[in-house]
Amino acid sequence: MAESLALVGIGSLVTNEPSLGDGPLGILPDAAVVIEDGRISWVGPSGECGDADQRIDLEGRAMLPGFVDSHAHPVFAGDRAAEFAARMGGQPYAAGGIRTTVAATRAASDDDLRAGVQRLAAEFRASGITTFEAKSGYGLTTADESRALRIAAESTAETTYLGAHVVPQEFAGRPDDYVDLVIGDMLDACAPHARWIDVFCDRGAFDADQARAILTAGIARGLLPRIHANQLQHGDGIRLAVEVGAASADHCTHASDDDLALLAGSDTVATLLPGAEFSTRSPYPDGRRMVDAGVTVAVATDCNPGSSFTTSMPFCIAVAVRDMHLTPDEAVWSATAGGARALRRDDIGHVRVGARADLVSLNAPSHVHLAYRPGVDLVDRVWASPPTPKVGS
Repeated sequence: MAESLALVGIGSLVTNEPSLGDGPLGILPDAAVVIEDGRISWVGPSGECGDADQRIDLEGRAMLPGFVDSHAHPVFAGDRAAEFAARMGGQPYAAGGIRTTVAATRAASDDDLRAGVQRLAAEFRASGITTFEAKSGYGLTTADESRALRIAAESTAETTYLGAHVVPQEFAGRPDDYVDLVIGDMLDACAPHARWIDVFCDRGAFDADQARAILTAGIARGLLPRIHANQLQHGDGIRLAVEVGAASADHCTHASDDDLALLAGSDTVATLLPGAEFSTRSPYPDGRRMVDAGVTVAVATDCNPGSSFTTSMPFCIAVAVRDMHLTPDEAVWSATAGGARALRRDDIGHVRVGARADLVSLNAPSHVHLAYRPGVDLVDRVWASPPTPKVGS
C-alpha cells in the first residue's frame, strides 16, 4: 500500500474548482491536501484533515496547481544572443533566425540535444512547471525531426511534430515540395513519437492552404492539431484552428473581433506567449479583450532560443498581468487550468480528488505575489507525481 502524505497549514490554496472554495479559483484558506500514490485523495480545511503516514506543515504558504506549459521549443542547439541584442538595438523580428538554430541543431549530437532538453526541463521544474509540451521544428529533415521527438519523449508525453516551422534553405523557392515532405516521409517517421501536430501559419512561414494540408494529414495519422497563428500579422490562422478543431491557437497577437467570436464559440484555446512579445518588442495581444469576449485563454512560456528564451512561468504571469491586462487570478488560471485545456488534459491544472498530485508552494501568502513581486523566485517547493508514459510506451 502506498504511503499517504498530508500537506497542512496551507495559507491559501488555489484549487481552480469553484465548488471547493471562493471565486473562480476556488480558493481555500487554511487548507490541506492529502496525496496517495501520486494522486490527490482529499482536499479541505486543514483542521479537518485526518491521519496520514507523513505530515508536512506549509506554515501559511500559498499553494496552487503545478504550472502547465502548453507551448515550448526545448529541443535545439546553438545560441542567438547576438540576434536578441540586434533586436534590442532596433532590428525588427521576422522569424528568419529560426534557420540559424536549424543549422546548429542538425550539427549537434543526440547527447548534446538530450543534455539541453534535460537542462531546460530542470529549469521548468524549478519555476513550478510540472507539465510541459515540447515541439520539434529545428531539424527540418526527416531524420532530425524524428530524433528531436524521440529525445523530447524522454522528458514529456506532450510531444509535438512541428516539421512545418519554416521552409528550410534547401527548399528555398519550393515550399510546396517541402510541404509534400512534411506530410509524407517526415510524417511517417515522426507520427509514432508525437501526440500533436503543429504548423507556423504566418508571414514568412506557411499560408492557410499549406497549413490546412499539413494539419489534415496529421489528423489522419491520429495526431491532434494545434497551430501558431496570427503572430506577425492578421491572417487565417485562427480561423483555420477553429475549422480543424485545433486544441489551441498560439500567439493570437493580431486577432479581429470575428476571430475572437470564432474562438469563443469553439473548444480552441487562445494561448498567449508573453515572453515572445517581451523579447521581440512586438505589440502584446489584448488578453483582457479575449477574456471579455468569452475566449478560453492559456499562458505559456514559448521557451525557444530566438524569440522567448525563458523557462519562467512566474515571469510570464507577471507580464500577462502588466502588459496583456489579465487580472492576477486570470493569469494564474491561464497558466494552470488554461494550459491543461490547451493540452486537452483533465488530470492536471486543478486540485481535486483524483487529479495528479502536481503542486507548487510559494514563499508568499497568496498567488497574487507571482505578479506583485516580478522577478523574485517565490517557488518554495514543487510536488509532482511520476511522469506519464512516453508516447508509444
